[in-house]
Amino acid sequence: MKLQRIQQIENHIQQQGSISLDELCRVFNVSKNTIRRDINELEKRGTIKKVYGGVVYVENNLVSFENRTIHNQAEKEKIGAQAATLIQEDDLIYIDSGTTTSQLLKNVDPELPFTLLTNNLDIINAAAAMKNVQLILIGNSYKRKTRSFVGIEDEAVVTRYNINKAFMAATGVSITSGLTNSDLMEYRIKKMIVQRAKDIYLLADQSKFDHSTLLTYSPLESIKGIVTTKDIPQNYVDFCDLHTIELLYGN
Repeated sequence: MKLQRIQQIENHIQQQGSISLDELCRVFNVSKNTIRRDINELEKRGTIKKVYGGVVYVENNLVSFENRTIHNQAEKEKIGAQAATLIQEDDLIYIDSGTTTSQLLKNVDPELPFTLLTNNLDIINAAAAMKNVQLILIGNSYKRKTRSFVGIEDEAVVTRYNINKAFMAATGVSITSGLTNSDLMEYRIKKMIVQRAKDIYLLADQSKFDHSTLLTYSPLESIKGIVTTKDIPQNYVDFCDLHTIELLYGN
């Protein structure tokens, strides 16, 4: 599978620091033309840089969760507060891993009974203190930079649940590419969740719009609503009107 190979190549380059194209061809048993195409995809992500005869890994290409949380913090808190109003008694919900979605439970009634699926460490910690929340964890490998758990060996962990509402994060959002993410393991979880959820809500501040990354996990027209700030581009407002997508603004 091409996407899986690209992820494996990225991981290998990260481990090595730098490597020649010939060595990548040998390790992954593919032609140099194939390696060049895969390297071009990784270069778009910003994770590697081409050098003569090979590539080097770009250190710290992923901004830490803590630093991303600080960016647009006020907007993220408002979005989280607005999204919290959508959670009702006895809902079965999913909260995605992200700096905006992590704000959501701060604004939920601590006595409210509902079932929560998540792969985010901060959401897990917050939910653990809510005595009426039934908490179900997803993912078996901890990814420190995003404070999330990734990797699923048994897809029934997700597919057995009828999720009422999924509160999703995205690395980028565009009309043509939809909701996108750049990590294959996170993408797999997101894809399974949106296929199971009745209503999908995207939580995104204005900085995420008109950007896309390698992997689309949902078309934009498939979601129920967007919880955002009031200064999103007008073409997205028009798109939501056309496709009956709710626009909910954090105050």
